[in-house]
This record gives sequence, C-alpha cells and structure tokens, in this order.
Amino acid sequence: MLASRALLRSATRAGGRTAIRALVARGLSSPVNSSIGIRTKSTETKIFPTSHFHKSHQAAHKSAVPIIDNEIRGDYNSSSIIQGADACAKAGISNLGINGPSTIYKNQTFEELFQHEVANNEGKVAHAEYGDTFTVDTGKFTGRSPKDKWIVKNVGSESDANIDWGSVNQPTSPEVFDELYEKAVNHFNTLDKAYVFDGFCGANPKSQRKIRFVHEMAWQQHFVTNMFIRANTEADLDGFEPDFTVINACSHVDEDWERHGLNSEVAVVFNVEKKCAVIFGTWYGGENKKGIFSLMNYWLPMQGQFPMHCSANVGKAGDSALFFGLSGTGKTTLSADPHRALIGDDEHGWDEEGVFNFEGGCYAKTINLTEKTEPDIYRAVKKDAMLENVALKGDDLVPDYFDTTKTENGRVSYPIFHIDNYHEPQMAGHPNNIIFLSCDAFGVLPPIAKLTPEQAMYHFISGYTAKVAGTERGITEPTATFSACFGAAFLTLHPTRYAELLKDKLEKHSAQAWLVNSGWSGGPYGVGERMSIKTTRACVDYILNGKIEDTAWVKDEVFGWEIPDAIPDVDSNVLHPRNTWPDATQYDEAEEKLANMYVNNFEKYRTGDVDYSQFGPKL
Repeated sequence: MLASRALLRSATRAGGRTAIRALVARGLSSPVNSSIGIRTKSTETKIFPTSHFHKSHQAAHKSAVPIIDNEIRGDYNSSSIIQGADACAKAGISNLGINGPSTIYKNQTFEELFQHEVANNEGKVAHAEYGDTFTVDTGKFTGRSPKDKWIVKNVGSESDANIDWGSVNQPTSPEVFDELYEKAVNHFNTLDKAYVFDGFCGANPKSQRKIRFVHEMAWQQHFVTNMFIRANTEADLDGFEPDFTVINACSHVDEDWERHGLNSEVAVVFNVEKKCAVIFGTWYGGENKKGIFSLMNYWLPMQGQFPMHCSANVGKAGDSALFFGLSGTGKTTLSADPHRALIGDDEHGWDEEGVFNFEGGCYAKTINLTEKTEPDIYRAVKKDAMLENVALKGDDLVPDYFDTTKTENGRVSYPIFHIDNYHEPQMAGHPNNIIFLSCDAFGVLPPIAKLTPEQAMYHFISGYTAKVAGTERGITEPTATFSACFGAAFLTLHPTRYAELLKDKLEKHSAQAWLVNSGWSGGPYGVGERMSIKTTRACVDYILNGKIEDTAWVKDEVFGWEIPDAIPDVDSNVLHPRNTWPDATQYDEAEEKLANMYVNNFEKYRTGDVDYSQFGPKL
C-alpha cells in the first residue's frame, strides 16, 4: 500500500503520466488488491486511519475553508478502513439494518479513491492536459430522471402540509418506501464491502446539515466527496449523527415498479420524516447532489432562509453577485471569473448575514470545453476531479469534449479548490447584482436587459429558459420551458414561497436585477447562432464592473425592460435582437409568440397581495 501511494504521489506531484500508467497496468499490485479487490470477511474489527501527508483542505462546521497545498491537493485526514463482523456498527450504518459488509471504506481520501476506482475497474484514467483524471460511464442514464423522483406522503406530517405535491414532487406511500428501503438494505447485506461518506451541506454553521451516503462503488464516494463539504479530521466527525441518509443501490432495480405505482424500474425516493432516501437503477452522479438540494429547498425556508439554484462570486471590494439559471445557461462558466473569487457554481443560501455555498465542489458541463473559452474549468480537469460520460480518444485516452456521441451532458466534478481564485470563506455579504440567465431558443431575448424590482419578481417566478440537450432523460435538443425560480425541478415548496423570500431580500438590500440571455441570436434554434461565451462574458463584466450605469438605455415596448445602447466588445446589433434577424417581420412574430407564452404561463401565479403579471410583457 505504501509503495503504491508513494508511486502515485510522486507521479502526480510531477504531473507525470508514466508512473500512473505503470501503476494502473500493475492493477495496483497485491497489497492494494488485498484490501480492495478481494472480498474477505473477518471476525475481528480493525480500523486503519489514513496517514496524514499534508495540510487539510476544507473545514466543516466553520465558515472558513482551508489553505490549499498546491503540490498535493485534496488530501484530508478523516479516512478509515473498518473491518470485522461489526464493521457496519462501527461505521454507523447498522442502525439502518445494513450489517452484511465486513469492510467499510469510510471517507476515503482522493488518492485512496483513485486507487479503489482503478483496482475495481470502475472506469478509465483519462490523460487530460493538466493531470490524469478518473473517468466513468454512467450507462444509459446520462442525466437526471425527474419522472422517477418521488417523495413519501406521510399524511398529517409537516412535510405533507408544506410540500407542493404534483408532477415535480410526486407522492408515494410509506408502504412503498418501506418495501424499497428493505430491498436496498437487503442488497447491501449481500455485499462484502461498502463505501460510507459522512459530510456536510451548507457553509453556514447555522443551517448546515449533516449528510451520510452509503454507496456500492468508489467513484460514487468520489463524486460526493467532490460535491459536498468534507471534514478536516476524524475528530470533526466525532458524534456525527446524520440529519439525512442516502442509500444508493444503483446497480439494483425495482422489479415491482408497476405494483408500486412508479414510472419505471428506476426509483429515487425521499422520506422527509424518516430522514432517508433510496436510489435504484440509475448510476448518474447528479441524483445524489440534486436530491439533497431539494431537501435544502424544504428545510431552509422553514427557518426563513432563501435557498437558491444559482452560482455566486465576489469581487475584491466584497461585492457579491448571484447567477440564477438552469443547467446549460452558463451558471458555472460565468461565475468562474478570473477577476472575481468563486463562492460556488450551483446551490446557495441567502440569510440575514449574506450568501453562502451549499457545496464543496463544482459540477460543470464539458461540451465544447476549451482552455480559451473556459480556462478555469478546463484547468480544473486534473487529479482529484472526475469526468462523467466524456469521450476519450487515442491510445492515450485524451478527453474529447467535442465528441457528444454518448451525450451532450458530459460533466466534470471537482473540489472547489481546483479553482485557483475560489473564495475561501464560502460565504459573502449581501449581493449587489442578481443575474437571471436564460437560454432563449427562440432568438428573441436581448443578451442583456435591466429589470425593475417588480420585473425581477415576474421573471424569477417565470424562470424562462430552454432545457439543453442531455441534462434530463429524453431531452435531445433545446426545448423552451418555464421553470419557476430557475429551478422548478428542485422546489419542494410552492414557487411563491421562494418568491416571497426574494422579495424580502430585494427590499432590504436593494440589489439590482438583470436578465442575461446566453441562448440564440439572429433567429431561433436551427436558424440563428448561439451567443458566444465572449459576448455573454462581456455583458456580465460590464454589469459587475459598474460601468454599465453610464450607458444610454432603450426601453423594449413589449417586455418593458431596458436595453443598453452600447457595450464594449459586443456588436450593437446583437444588443437589439430584432436587428440580427434577416426578416424583422419574422422576429416580431416570434416575439409575440414568446410574449404570449410568458403571459399564459403566469396565469397560475396571479395570486397574493401583488399581481406581478402587470410587470410582464404587454401584448
């Protein structure tokens, strides 16, 4: 084991691939395989703490994240291997009914996870430009499966009274959950080993949640290790009692799905009162991440805090900014700004102190990824990152981000410290700017528009965008959609609950709201062209540097927002989308069509003290 670690460590320090290839070719040799690849059962419990090689990397329970050792990244000292007949009890999972595995790999370090992934033959080692990166193929599930997500309706409970039941939060019965839970437990009891991760969701200690994952494979622990907040040391996990547990039996399916009244043999089922979820039949890593986000969207509003599907960054003057948007709109790309520090790329909270990250890492799309267009993300693909469903080419297995044969939803997950200028506290003050990102498939919206507070409420509730190919099962080309609060798929409460929280924040902190379109220009999808990253970045830069307030504005007669007359490095015709269409009459027809879609969608939200429909488009 120590020899293998030394070889891997020396290779990755130098960025050399030869030693790693040799290590892979050797199958990690017998000392590693004896603890990873061979199933054995022992009657004696043994706990082997991982050696501590260098500085820790991320603090749980605290607002500060750790100093990073750039030579050896990602090692932290909370790892242990637990063996013996009572290994499950020692790992804290026997109370779930899981007692079969005699070896538990708990909170493995990145280096150890790499060794396990290779020894278990769970994927391939991609030779990316900035470092060798483990790559997995998640089979036919290359995106979330929203029709297979269910929440237990415990009649008379707090969750029953508050959850917005319907097509997003599909109800199932406690009896179905109990059967599935038993199936998951029985499956794990047939295994000789399992992977357990104890971590945290939420950088603010006041609302932080303790999360436990039980997985079958090392790469799944690698994924949640990337994405959630990691403990510094084993001492940070003393007395760890999870607020929620996810049992991921992805290799198992629900053969009784029709009797259970489910959609397919795939099942992702949450029981809020029992503080547990089970996953069957899908290997897609994002189900782990987004499931917990849905729960944060339930828990935080109960405390008066605002959970958000957005990325966030902060400038040198402490000016934070939020980027709301669905997958594929540019949340991750635009928040990774070389001139600003990254707070996080996807999930955040906003409380009385400011904004804070939920996660410990990033989950970026890799389609057409280049160092020129997205340097921070491109350079984050290295040791400790993990690629999902990315094509590899040649004998050297080099990532090919332009090959979308498998999916357009290729991904890379990486710990946040892979971004050189990430914001160590993972918390910042109240935002100065709020940017709503839309990927407009009709080619109607301008690349940038200034919103009044009332218009901000209207567009937040509307959440117009296009679902981009691959992010969900069945999406093969951009499809126009309205996703309330720019994250309807993850809202456990009614959208107006979140809108009221935003309204309160806007009134108290006077943030300026903007709409930025990263979609099509010059015509709809199939005719026009998608906005270049350069154009969208120039618009965002002009917002964040404050210079945009000095420009002249033109009011749009249909949507009512204001459009700047000029922005450096942006074609003035692009700023006014009607000018980019070959036939202005066709643009007018498309604008009217989209405006009608907005109006019709908003009918269901015309409730409450203020009818925000009056701040939408005028026909």
